[in-house]
Amino acid sequence: MESYLRKWRSYFVYGGIFSIFVSLLQLTFAVYMLLIFDRVLTSYSVHTLVVITVMAAVAICVMVMLDIVRNRLLVRLGIQMEEDLASTVFEKTVKESSQIRTGPPTANMRDVASLRNFASGSAIIAFFDFPLTPICIILIFILHPYLGYIALGGGILSLLLGILADRVSRNALNQANDVNSRSQHLISQSLRNAEAVTSMGMLQGVRDLWQKMNNVVMNLQSMASQKAGVIQASIKGLRLFLQVAIYGTGAYLAVQGLASPGIMIAAAITMGKALAPIDAGIATFKQSVEALGAYRRLSALFSPPPGPERLEMPAPTGAIKCEAVSFASQNQFLIRNVTFELEAGESMGLVGPSAAGKSTLCRLLTGIWAASAGHVRLDGADIQSWDQQKLGVYIGYLPQDVELFSGTVGANIARLGEMDSEKIIEAARLAGAHDMILQLPKGYDTEVGAGGAVLSAGQRQRVGLARALYGTPRIVVLDEPSSNLDEEGEKALLTCLARLRELKVTVILVSHKPSTLASVDKVLVMKGGQVAMFGPRQQVFGTLMSPDSTKTARPSVVKGTPV
Repeated sequence: MESYLRKWRSYFVYGGIFSIFVSLLQLTFAVYMLLIFDRVLTSYSVHTLVVITVMAAVAICVMVMLDIVRNRLLVRLGIQMEEDLASTVFEKTVKESSQIRTGPPTANMRDVASLRNFASGSAIIAFFDFPLTPICIILIFILHPYLGYIALGGGILSLLLGILADRVSRNALNQANDVNSRSQHLISQSLRNAEAVTSMGMLQGVRDLWQKMNNVVMNLQSMASQKAGVIQASIKGLRLFLQVAIYGTGAYLAVQGLASPGIMIAAAITMGKALAPIDAGIATFKQSVEALGAYRRLSALFSPPPGPERLEMPAPTGAIKCEAVSFASQNQFLIRNVTFELEAGESMGLVGPSAAGKSTLCRLLTGIWAASAGHVRLDGADIQSWDQQKLGVYIGYLPQDVELFSGTVGANIARLGEMDSEKIIEAARLAGAHDMILQLPKGYDTEVGAGGAVLSAGQRQRVGLARALYGTPRIVVLDEPSSNLDEEGEKALLTCLARLRELKVTVILVSHKPSTLASVDKVLVMKGGQVAMFGPRQQVFGTLMSPDSTKTARPSVVKGTPV
């Protein structure tokens, strides 16, 4: 982030310069009133009145123009921040979210918005105007020390009360935000599973749970508001007391002949200007803290800096080799010491009970996750040495849960890239989805996603398969591709697998259906995150079907050595 700060430095410098002049010109009215009382009313000179009025009007016009320029400069700073950060942060956020996480994804895009709003809003203006406070207090001291002490004490008390207001309400508000976040998550879950909630009579239970959370949020927010309200009322009372104190002291000094009425009026106006940045800073304190937190999180996102540009690798043939691959999360191994090898164009069935590590291995084979130990090699090179964006062209991946993006069916098949009609239709035919897509309201131009046509789970899966096959990749990983397919869809899938075999595409297929696995060359059986068996399909299935198949098999070596 330091490099971005250097890029934005000119905006902050010029914003600060403009703010200095704007702050000084804000004292125009105080000086004008001082001259009115001490020059015009004592000399009864209309000429003097006209001159100082014209000068005040000019000063105010200059101040307005400078303020407009400053505001436009800061708006431009916010836009520049968005342009510099948004696309890079989005890319990093997606990559970060693809990794296994211990909690919900960080709201990196909201952090960019927080920085932009801070830079182009009232928070940064309060920051730039803050130097006006000591300037005004010094001027009041020049007018008279007694008045200066009142202004200084009032400023310190206002600042302390503002900090206290934040302290007494922060914990309650943080707790309220946390509970409210869980409440909103419950609402999203209920909407996604509305059919199950309604059909099984869970609506009242879900409603009661949400109501309980909502009551906690309201109580916490009310508690914070009550505490902050007491302090805010105290701040308002302090303002009135300071006005009374400075006018009363000024009048006393005037009666004693130690100050003029003009000094009294000018000091009161200047004190108001001195306290204004403090009030603005208190009002925008939360936004400033959020912006600081956003900056720190984005700095962590951008650390460490990107390494040197990777050498572009040649197009892979599809040979895959796993060398004692292990993957751990939260000090717990999801898979351990997985070893096997596939030649280019071979197919492998990946089977095993739930939580055996099959989906984890799929993510490692596609380069989404990096192995904690060992190596996943593609054509002999570690798959992590590839640029993922460039490698993605040669990989097709169908996850268990298929999500389609807002756009047309054709755009989804084309992976939201350049629309090549021939490649789109070729992928759809290869996936056996062409006829199904033609039956949609607008065929390949049918809008899906938010506001678009609602596709069934089977239709989404077939479109997702076509997306995985777009561009005829060299490696295709299919995680339960037939889980939502009907008989027609399963036939299309088997035809697709046969065609991929002819095209010498390396296929890894996760499935529990014997019919789907009938055409694979090899089978890898996983249990408890480890290889239980690996070898040619007939030998592995023969071992599994044998009477002593319940015995634990020793892990086999690579290249399909008989089990």
